[in-house]
Amino acid sequence: MIYIRYVQIEDKDFWYSLDKHLPELEFENKVRDKRGYVLLIDDTPIGLLRYNLFWDNTPFCTMMFIDWNYQYMGYGKKLMDFWEQDMKSKGYGMILTSTQVDESSQHFYRKLGYKDCGGFVIDIAEYAQPMEMFLVKSI
Repeated sequence: MIYIRYVQIEDKDFWYSLDKHLPELEFENKVRDKRGYVLLIDDTPIGLLRYNLFWDNTPFCTMMFIDWNYQYMGYGKKLMDFWEQDMKSKGYGMILTSTQVDESSQHFYRKLGYKDCGGFVIDIAEYAQPMEMFLVKSI
């Protein structure tokens, strides 16, 4: 059975098995503020999604990841659909996400109805990466 719920403090080990970028204090904030989700199959966690509020008023998915062993099975779509419905139920009409231009997830987001809406390049040597592209969707 597939189940999606808000992240809990007990999810910490699982969370960090997939998310290597979130500072520990921010994990605690995600739990407190209910700005993260865990997708489970038969009580086994396999995916996560976290978000912030861009401009303090627009939900922005900062990471969505499904364990490698469960990718391309529709679980990412289920997790995104859940988040979109949760944001809509809270009164938001627009959501954002981003990905690097060299990552294939841009195609996934476009299939879900997201549209390209800009990007930026960081050329500071120790932080340099391919262009980060933003995608937007009306909900």
